[in-house]
Amino acid sequence: MIDTNHTNLDQLYKNTLDKEVLIGLYKKMLLPRLIEEKMLILLRQGRISKWFSGIGQEAISIGVTAAMHKEEYILPMHRNLGVFTTREIPLWKLFAQWQGKADGFTKGRDRSFHFGTQDYNIVGMISHLGPQLGVADGIALAQKLNNTGRATAVFTGEGGTSEGDFHEALNVASVWNLPVLFCIENNGYGLSTPTTEQYNCENLADRALGYGMESHIIDGNNIIEVYTKIAAILKDIRENPHPVLIEFKTFRRRGHEEASGTKYVPDELLKYWEQRDPLTRFEQYLLENNIITSDNVLEWSEEIKKDINDGLDTASAKALPKTTPEQELSDVFKSHHFESVAPDNSTQNLRLVDAIKDGLDASMAKYDNLVIMGQDVAEYGGVFKITDGFVAKYGRERVRNTPICESAIVEAGMGLSIAGMKAVVEMQFADFVSSGFNPIVNYLAKSYYRWNQQADVVVRMPCGAGVGAGPFHSQSNEAWFYTVPGLKIVYPSSPADAKGLLIASIEDPNPVLFFEHKALYRSVYDDVPNGYYNIELGKALTIRSGEQATIITFGAGVHWAKQLIDEEKLDIDLIDLRTLLPIDNESIITSVKKTGKVLVLTEDNLTGSVASDIAAFISEECFEFLDAPVMRLGSIDTPIPFEKGLEDNYLPKNKLKEKLKKLLNY
Repeated sequence: MIDTNHTNLDQLYKNTLDKEVLIGLYKKMLLPRLIEEKMLILLRQGRISKWFSGIGQEAISIGVTAAMHKEEYILPMHRNLGVFTTREIPLWKLFAQWQGKADGFTKGRDRSFHFGTQDYNIVGMISHLGPQLGVADGIALAQKLNNTGRATAVFTGEGGTSEGDFHEALNVASVWNLPVLFCIENNGYGLSTPTTEQYNCENLADRALGYGMESHIIDGNNIIEVYTKIAAILKDIRENPHPVLIEFKTFRRRGHEEASGTKYVPDELLKYWEQRDPLTRFEQYLLENNIITSDNVLEWSEEIKKDINDGLDTASAKALPKTTPEQELSDVFKSHHFESVAPDNSTQNLRLVDAIKDGLDASMAKYDNLVIMGQDVAEYGGVFKITDGFVAKYGRERVRNTPICESAIVEAGMGLSIAGMKAVVEMQFADFVSSGFNPIVNYLAKSYYRWNQQADVVVRMPCGAGVGAGPFHSQSNEAWFYTVPGLKIVYPSSPADAKGLLIASIEDPNPVLFFEHKALYRSVYDDVPNGYYNIELGKALTIRSGEQATIITFGAGVHWAKQLIDEEKLDIDLIDLRTLLPIDNESIITSVKKTGKVLVLTEDNLTGSVASDIAAFISEECFEFLDAPVMRLGSIDTPIPFEKGLEDNYLPKNKLKEKLKKLLNY
């Protein structure tokens, strides 16, 4: 039975709030509860496809959101309906989202709470859970850099704390003293896995000690405790930026989602938590203290139900998405009008590494909201010294050393973009991006298509073999990302191109992976224009012109092919792609139609490579113009070995002459 003893309820709530605040909190909890009850009916009727219930956990969402300022960002989970309703999102808009309508926040492209809205400063979750914690770091970093005095709140469940992103995000927030409120809803089960199988410490809040972070345990079913304690903590965070970890003790009384049920939960446990329902217990307290009446409850319930039905009727009348492939493709990237900035007539003869440094420097000077993040990039200047001297020019706030945590730093870059800034994230080596793969392919790449949120992030990728660095520092791993819609991939071969393309990549509001070949850093020189200039992405460059055949390549392959063409005095079209996504198909087709023979050259191994995709495209689009099969040349299908002889055997460079001869003689 619910404890209705007047003294015990008074002791439980220890109220110091005004009557109006108490009533406001009650009505804010009542709204999502009644929506949930309606949603369960709609689910049974087949009018929605899935529902993740937060019944019994409303006090957390409402208490935290009510304590925050409306201009502060909240990153909720899929049981935090109260966050969305407390921010007063129109009910019809929420119903339209859940029904996959064109007027929903994602235009039918994603479901439930997998969306965000800048209008209400809410950033929704993705199913991978962990990345939103690092995104909150990035948003909070932007607030701190801009001295807004604002906090950021992010939610996760006790199951989500088992992910590496949780550790990385808390560590970064603590090291950087970011104003983030990390909210753990410890609700007993991660789907069917109980907390005893999720972690082996007494309380999740205890983990804060390891990060040098303040933490609190709060009764997540006590709305007054949640609201008053969070309000006080937020006030402190705003005045003295620092992260705080909150563990809310609560319980999930419905299934992970409705189809999964709760058969794995003991009946006595369900009854225990039913007696501690945050809404009914608070309602009883308000009734017994004559703060509200039964007539009030009935009146408010009827008003809310009418609003729910009106919202549902409005949403139901909205159209389902009607689209075309062209329209869908146009929404993968944020529209970007390229404004050409011509290069200066004066030049310097620079190495590739110096040209990249120049491009970064010019961009940092142009954009005062641009932040560079990476391991050892501050005073040390990065392992390749590209950012050497940047701290003296731009300060440590904008040139930031990071812990070794590729995932959290990519996520922080996304958070900076959400908060209106730009980010350049340096992978110390492109190989290490595997530790940050998830947020790149699932967060950066998909956010604009899902809810029109740009990811203004450039990830710098020092890559490539030829330097005897072995299998963990030598990969040309562009193909890992080539199949992911929403990413742009740039891979320059010359210093002048590298500078102009890097500047253009930073200008572009979409996520760009910028590959920089390490073996070219200090071996390739070029006359590089001084000052700020850009080169449009998606435009290939013809390095050599000829009639006999076409070689299509990028990166180090350009120099291998150019050397062979010049030494043998061959009549060859040499196409440097420069950018792989978007790719310049028009230049490819034009050259192939002219020569009739084509070799696609890559440093990567051929299986699943960009070269293989280009070859397939040519075979399909230019078949009638071909005088020979499309040929490919790449590295062998092994990891990259360390010893020079083995590395030479791995790379295709020494096989290029023979392969080209075979093509020309076909």
